[in-house]
Amino acid sequence: MIDDDLLKILACPACQGSVEFSDEKIVCQQCGRKYPVRDGVPIMLVDEAQQ
Repeated sequence: MIDDDLLKILACPACQGSVEFSDEKIVCQQCGRKYPVRDGVPIMLVDEAQQ
């Protein structure tokens, strides 16, 4: 689980859209990219994202 305060300050590195935590991934609400979370740390790299 990712802290709600952290989610408020995170943005998608590809489009700067807002993100939410869903299915153990950080999901961009604008472009739909899904970023993995490993050991509780969001990996916010465009190369690591799933389309």
